[in-house]
Amino acid sequence: MINITLPDGSVKKFDAGVTPIDVAMSISEGLARNVISASFNGTTVETKTPLTTDGSLILYTWNDKEGKKAFWHSTSHVLAQALQEMYPGIKLTIGPAIDNGFYYDVDFGDQTITDKDFKAIEDRVLAISREKHEFKMRSASKAEALEFYKSENNPYKVELIENLEDGTITFCDHATFTDLCRGGHIPNTGIIKAVKIMSVAGAYWRGDEKNKQLTRVYGISFPKQKELTEYLELLEEAKRRDHRKLGKELELFAFSSKVGQGLPLWLPKGAALRDRLEQFLKKAQKKAGYEQVVSPHIGQKELYVTSGHYAKYGADSFQPIHTPNEGEEFLLKPMNCPHHCEIYNTKPWSYKDLPKRYAEFGTVYRYEQSGELHGLTRVRGFTQDDAHIFCTPDQLDEEFKKVIDLVLYVFGSLGFENFSAQISLRDKEDREKYIGTEENWEKAENAIINAAKDKGLNTVVEYGEAAFYGPKLDFMVKDALGRQWQLGTIQVDYNLPERFDLTYKGADNELHRPVMIHRAPFGSMERFIAILLENTAGNFPLWLMPEQAIILSLSEKYENYAKKVLDLLENHEIRALIDNRNETIGKKIREAEVQKLPFMLIVGEEEEKNGTISVRRHGDAGKSNQTMSIEQFAALVEEEVNKTLKPFEV
Repeated sequence: MINITLPDGSVKKFDAGVTPIDVAMSISEGLARNVISASFNGTTVETKTPLTTDGSLILYTWNDKEGKKAFWHSTSHVLAQALQEMYPGIKLTIGPAIDNGFYYDVDFGDQTITDKDFKAIEDRVLAISREKHEFKMRSASKAEALEFYKSENNPYKVELIENLEDGTITFCDHATFTDLCRGGHIPNTGIIKAVKIMSVAGAYWRGDEKNKQLTRVYGISFPKQKELTEYLELLEEAKRRDHRKLGKELELFAFSSKVGQGLPLWLPKGAALRDRLEQFLKKAQKKAGYEQVVSPHIGQKELYVTSGHYAKYGADSFQPIHTPNEGEEFLLKPMNCPHHCEIYNTKPWSYKDLPKRYAEFGTVYRYEQSGELHGLTRVRGFTQDDAHIFCTPDQLDEEFKKVIDLVLYVFGSLGFENFSAQISLRDKEDREKYIGTEENWEKAENAIINAAKDKGLNTVVEYGEAAFYGPKLDFMVKDALGRQWQLGTIQVDYNLPERFDLTYKGADNELHRPVMIHRAPFGSMERFIAILLENTAGNFPLWLMPEQAIILSLSEKYENYAKKVLDLLENHEIRALIDNRNETIGKKIREAEVQKLPFMLIVGEEEEKNGTISVRRHGDAGKSNQTMSIEQFAALVEEEVNKTLKPFEV
């Protein structure tokens, strides 16, 4: 008999040789029907893999991330079989699951594939799937594996096998198809009910541009046709909400090839939006006891060598700036924290002076590869709403919780309700990529875990996601399309105070090291605005809108009254503009709708005579306009602003 430990901690006894699907059946028939993958003692196994030792078993369904991974990886095998049948002589390489679906890299030789071929490929994949072929794993010696792929004249698979150790090589068979594979499959192809080939793209073998360019075929699959339909609808909505498209339409930001890739230009409306976000956070930070500082965009190379950032970012960042003085080198700053450490170091401190909270909207620079740049979400120059808190160890817990309160205030004011807190810890095995002592890391990790627990946050733990100098609490936000983004972050750091020799005099009159908290509720202004754009589809909270209203005059006769209305609105601190073009009112309304302007204030003969405005809301096509006084409209705006923008309570 063997003992199988389940995720809830319960232990069940089974005969040696029991399979994951047998274990599922022992729990319930319904579970067994839905299980599509499993892991045993942390290793992915097939649902029919015999288990011969004691261990921990996790069963996965389509609803689990690992279940989807197995589903999409299995579909990539079926895609490979379909391509091999339809395009004889092609050479297959690798076909992994990705975040949404899968791909297979293929050397098509002289043959080509276009989107006109997608439907036929999908049909063939589904035809194979309906035959309910089982996925079966088998081991092979290195010699056997090499012989097989040499006979198929496939140099890519031969290269992969040559880098593998004998005794670790496995194949997966289904139908008449076989492929080099480590494992992790659904029970049979029949579970695949819907498939879509999404696109094809070029991809260098092993990501090296010196190698041959292959064709990467992207696809996605589902256990129900309805789920594919919903996914495609979601993609269409994502295109409509794309921040790059909305940013252009709303005239917020632009990019210029002359300025350089990944370096956004903020247009007047976008700059005003950024400024409102900055002032919003600065106001809350002032109440929370932060002091504003400013640091330069560059620093001597030695500064970042001391901090460890040069070792981390130096090779993949912008190259050093050389001055006329021989041997003098400066770097574009990749992070603000080394500068803030030096600000702390400008004078001696006592425990009575702490905590010190330094805040800065500081722009940093990292050389992202051109292929990884994406609108505002991945850029080369970005502004962090950075702050660093220097406190005593006894103050750490309270200070960390105060930062959590600030992050929650920011999210609540901007409508981000669907989020989780990710506790990002060190990799369990690889400690080489982190700096600092084991003792300091344990203290930092425990501080984050305890603070998140005390605040009742919905947390998940991810190993290997810590910063190189300390663990993090990352706020993972789901947008309106269900996509997850990392925005706010809080980090505990015992290491930089050591590296910069930061001290304070304690009550015992001895020198001690402060603890450092890194925090950025927005993360970066660029990414935050991009996600906010897509989450709201450009319909920002009213307090944040570049313009809250537009005044539309019915004709030139009412321009003076429109200006009077504008002056009155400005007295109430309502941001508005006038559209007095010689265009029809219908065209003006349509263009105001595209600009996402919250209120359209129509003025004509009746409004001028009565000192009123006719109010139309964005998106209210078909509804009657409301007639009201300027004071009534100002009260309406104030009420709606106050629904989301509440004062920060310390």
